[in-house]
Amino acid sequence: MKSSRYAVAALAAGIAVGAWVTVTRAQSPQAPNVAAPMPLGARGEPIYGAFEGWGPLKDGVTNAIEIGYYNNNVEQTLDIPIGPNNHMDPGGPDLLQPTHFEAGRQWGVFAIPVPKDFGNKKITWTLIANGKTTAVQYSLNKPYWVDFYKNAAKGNTPPVIKFAEDGEEMTGPPTKIALNLTATVGQPLTLKLWAKDKPNTYDPEDSLPPELRSRGRGRGGADTPDAAAAGRGAARGRGAADNQPNFDISAAQSRGGGRGARGAGGPAADVTVTWKVHRGATPVKFANDVIRLNNGGDTDKVMEATTTATFSAPGEYWLRAQVNDNSGDGGGGEQCCWTNALVKVMVK
Repeated sequence: MKSSRYAVAALAAGIAVGAWVTVTRAQSPQAPNVAAPMPLGARGEPIYGAFEGWGPLKDGVTNAIEIGYYNNNVEQTLDIPIGPNNHMDPGGPDLLQPTHFEAGRQWGVFAIPVPKDFGNKKITWTLIANGKTTAVQYSLNKPYWVDFYKNAAKGNTPPVIKFAEDGEEMTGPPTKIALNLTATVGQPLTLKLWAKDKPNTYDPEDSLPPELRSRGRGRGGADTPDAAAAGRGAARGRGAADNQPNFDISAAQSRGGGRGARGAGGPAADVTVTWKVHRGATPVKFANDVIRLNNGGDTDKVMEATTTATFSAPGEYWLRAQVNDNSGDGGGGEQCCWTNALVKVMVK
């Protein structure tokens, strides 16, 4: 029986029931046969929006559509300003989407809040990269419903973060700017946050015989029929759709948040904080863009993660703090559990 990870791979590409993609190559009058596998290229490839799912926010009155992206280039980072080549409609062109696109797959980088009565309306993200146009539609498609705050299969929850010791706690998808900072060109800016994370509350494989338990999935993890049926809802009812691209998701895992990441031979991290550029066309140098935290078995421990960012030119930058538990990027294929936060920096 296919595991939930393969169903989610279709979701991760942002293409399945209720979402459509068009790809246009400027140098060719015809679109490619998107039913065929599309191998990663070093450069010159398109960028696709990724539909992570939608669900209720904690305010109880708003839903959010969570979106990532898939830069189909191995060696090419692109900057695409908000405008004709990077716009969302209706309601845009700017709905918090990135303008800086790192290579490979980036998970849940922003979310669009929509009212509960959004109905059958759709939002389209259009991107033109390397002369190739992609357009992905996002909606409140029922099979894509997810719980941003708890994985039903394991009781797992995303890390809780805050930007001051006595500050507001945040978890789940980023629907607004969480912090505003100022900096000076060439002078390191301190970036500090605090994080904690609870382990899974139960193991869906407890009742299975040893031969049916999954291999090496971490704390209570399972690619079992039970987990596939109960897990966060993101993979329900979906497989590889006809006439859709076939992406090699594993090849695009971003570097700091993988499951069980270890630092210099140490224990696997309980929480991994990875700083990335969300907007900003000139280089940003992080003293340490990946910070691995261990709670020593105390799941109530609030851990501090500190680094610096140095900017090479003045302007407005958006940074993104991606905070994963030990399930890693995209929850290791189960769409849970991570927290992202957007930080705006005005550099003089």
